[in-house]
Amino acid sequence: MSYNLIERINDDVSRALTEDIGTGDLTALLVSAQQQSAAQVVSKESAVLCGTAWFDCCFKAVSPESEIRWLVKDGDAVTAQQKLCEVSGNARALLTAERSALNFLQMLSAVATQTRTYVDAIAGTSAKIVDTRKTLPGLRLAQKYAVKCGGGFNHRIGLYDGILIKENHIAAAGGIAEVLKQARSIAPKDVFIQIEVESISQLRTALDAGAVMILLDNFTVNQLEEAVAVSRDYRHKSDQRILLEASGNIDLDNVRRIAETGVDRISIGGLTKNIQAIDLSMRFV
Repeated sequence: MSYNLIERINDDVSRALTEDIGTGDLTALLVSAQQQSAAQVVSKESAVLCGTAWFDCCFKAVSPESEIRWLVKDGDAVTAQQKLCEVSGNARALLTAERSALNFLQMLSAVATQTRTYVDAIAGTSAKIVDTRKTLPGLRLAQKYAVKCGGGFNHRIGLYDGILIKENHIAAAGGIAEVLKQARSIAPKDVFIQIEVESISQLRTALDAGAVMILLDNFTVNQLEEAVAVSRDYRHKSDQRILLEASGNIDLDNVRRIAETGVDRISIGGLTKNIQAIDLSMRFV
């Protein structure tokens, strides 16, 4: 785990606890300030676990003396009624941190689980499942970490580390060739340039203009197969590596068929946007 992510975890947890605790946890005052307790977290359904560092940080932020012993790790598949970890420490601290800790664990496990489902669906193909910027505000690095735990891959983190030219950029710049030329003139050396196309005609125009990363937006399966054939033909002529990414209207019913067309990547906003929290329970023992 990188230093940047560790720093972001601390920020995420600080915001969550400030939002939840405010001026103080009134209900926790029902418990003696000296009472020590232990609890365990159990999964109520099958899932891919993710978010242990956020979970730990919540308890440690409220009480550094809290102890957490994990029986599984991020990226592990867990089953219903499986014990995930044991937590012990000051009872008030455990009660105060519980909701925020579980919120992170449930949400990030949901992203990892959703991603793993898509990854498994295309197993045996050469395609990769990739995320998007359709993330919960303020939790992008957390969700993108969860995608990786689920076996997926990260697209650009934000607007600063990649150029993705979409239809409005093309329209504003005056066309595909023009916008690609402008992008190449401003792109830092380590920043990729990708352009979105909506038809085979636009794909050919982008290839002629030197595009090497192309997003195929809302293409049908037949159009994707044609796009792969066109790019391969162009690759043979120019000896350039062309990366094709399918995006739009992709779900578990069609993702394998899309992968079998030969595209390199499949980006799915639903990995981080359309998720349902994994059902977890923390009980004092």
